Amino acid sequence: MLYAVLVAVAIWMIRDFIPAVVWATVIAIALWPLLTWLEQRPMFREHRTWLAVGMTVVIGLVFVVPFILVAAQAGNEARDLLRWFHESLRTGIPMPDLVNHLPAGSKQISAWWQENLATPLGSSPAVKNFHGATVVAMTRHFGGRVAHGLVVFGFMLVTLFFLFKAGSKLGEQLLEASRRGFGSEGASLVRRMAESVRSTVTGLVVVGLGEGALLGVAYVVTGVPHATLLGMLTAIAAMLPFCAPIVFIGAALWLLAQGSMVAAVCVAVFGFIVVFVAEHAVRPVLIGGAARLPFLLVLFGILGGAETFGLVGLFIGPALMTILVVLWNDWVH
Repeated sequence: MLYAVLVAVAIWMIRDFIPAVVWATVIAIALWPLLTWLEQRPMFREHRTWLAVGMTVVIGLVFVVPFILVAAQAGNEARDLLRWFHESLRTGIPMPDLVNHLPAGSKQISAWWQENLATPLGSSPAVKNFHGATVVAMTRHFGGRVAHGLVVFGFMLVTLFFLFKAGSKLGEQLLEASRRGFGSEGASLVRRMAESVRSTVTGLVVVGLGEGALLGVAYVVTGVPHATLLGMLTAIAAMLPFCAPIVFIGAALWLLAQGSMVAAVCVAVFGFIVVFVAEHAVRPVLIGGAARLPFLLVLFGILGGAETFGLVGLFIGPALMTILVVLWNDWVH
């Protein structure tokens, strides 16, 4: 009982750092085979600290570089955006001709647009609802979330460094602790949970990059501006199940607003085909195959985990479903 109390107090004390530890653990599990292979190379056998530093730096760059590219692109577009914003405040936003050709609701949308956006935005009823205090509160909340995310990211990298530095010894200790606590079945369960997390990372990342690459080519062919940036955003969105349509539908709508109806239809149709194949054929095989999970449990694990634990739940959910399958098989057999 004393041990349990001490462990509970320790976990409660570090509760604010648990997300960073969980993220570091997920990344370490995904890269553990690579770490083990590198540890066996002669050049790293006696320099594990430098190996841990190198892998941690690479992981940090993988996360940071896309945000730097997006920020640089946004900075390049900031001048034109500010010019458009000041012009809209003075003259309003003209209604796209596309609204007049909508099959339904065109009159209502047109009336609302003329009343709220077509007039100078400085006196628009829609803009007046955004008071200065509201904007300040929203900015402060967004800034707080960004600062919290940066702190979690920093502690995640620190935790990841120490996990890499511990290397295979840490894995052996965890397996031995599982054997002592739960017997041989416990060690087997830990291995299957690690396989589930690793296969989930592979399924989400590989499928996301594939969708982003294919749709990036479609953006280039159809003439969507900033196709490389949009392809990168599509890849990031596609790592979350069923989120890629948010990006490519937006690109299709932009093409439609420019009068390129054929190109818009092609982007939308091609995007839905890519997402359908990826989400219903490729991703379930990559995730469920290694963990030996049925497709339905893979889907429940990913979506339920994300709803319960946030983004990290995408990886925790399938691991918990693996435990459920193991317990069920032991019970019925």
